[in-house]
Amino acid sequence: MRGAVIHSANDVRYEDRPDPVIIEPTDAVIRTVAACVCGSDLWRFRGLAPVAKPTPIGHEYVGIVELVGDAVTTVKPGDFVVGGFLHSDNTCVLCEKGAHANCLHGGGFNGCQAEKIRIPNADGTLIATPGMPDDDLVPSLLALSDVMCTGWHAAVAARVQPGSTAVVVGDGAVGLSGVLAAVQLGATTVIALSRHADRQAIALDFGATHIIAERGEEAIAKVRELTDGVGADCVLECVGTEDARLTATECVRPGGTIGLVGVPHGDMPVDALFWKNIGLAGGVAHVRAYLPHLLDLVWKREIDPGKVFDLELPLSEVQAAYEAMDERRAIKVLLRP
Repeated sequence: MRGAVIHSANDVRYEDRPDPVIIEPTDAVIRTVAACVCGSDLWRFRGLAPVAKPTPIGHEYVGIVELVGDAVTTVKPGDFVVGGFLHSDNTCVLCEKGAHANCLHGGGFNGCQAEKIRIPNADGTLIATPGMPDDDLVPSLLALSDVMCTGWHAAVAARVQPGSTAVVVGDGAVGLSGVLAAVQLGATTVIALSRHADRQAIALDFGATHIIAERGEEAIAKVRELTDGVGADCVLECVGTEDARLTATECVRPGGTIGLVGVPHGDMPVDALFWKNIGLAGGVAHVRAYLPHLLDLVWKREIDPGKVFDLELPLSEVQAAYEAMDERRAIKVLLRP
């Protein structure tokens, strides 16, 4: 088969790779229907995270099951499936508590921007759709593999509930998904921080009530104008940079909560969190915990998170996909093998 391999900064190649095989009886092998590039992949592409050697890359996927191990019971060859960006057994003590991202027997994948993928812990990772989806549903199903569930995790961690005021810091695919999640969880004021017209349009389509295009102190001042001068109940931090975290800290009201899902780069002002009684939660999204509910919403066409994909390319053009996202010419790129 062929798939994406990152060699160094700014260098992702479409190469021959070994076909995945069943190694453990709990494995499945899927034929990829769609994959995509994640904002977190860009840390390596931009040279901000090291690439010690050529490495298969990618962690988001939907596909059709081709092979299953002898112990797999919940999916079968021919099923269309979606799974999270980490595999989990769904039975360990942490999974039972909903902490699937920290499964005692879980882990990552050997590059999902590929024609086929080996899925460990198939029963605890994959969920089959009720039938073969229409092609126009594929982007939204793919979004469930990471960005929609990560945006949902941000909203849950920030304690969004009916009547909340929420601010979303970050207008990438995760931030836009966070807007959709906050609306679904009942926030009545949802403020998206975005300077880009195309992303603003999606945020409004997803239910944002206000857009703030300013940055820094001007953005914080406008948030306070919209929140009785004190800040929002809930802030979803969906970037991960130190500047984004500082903005989140200044946008949340005393006693409010920040849901932190941006991959961390930099620090946070712990003193400010302490003296303002600000709650802090989040981390790696527990995708498998959220998948059943969100898959149901997508299948019933009650939400359409696939709108974050604004460019589709063949998998063979994976380098161009990375370049488009790196240069902010695309919000998120869908790849078809």
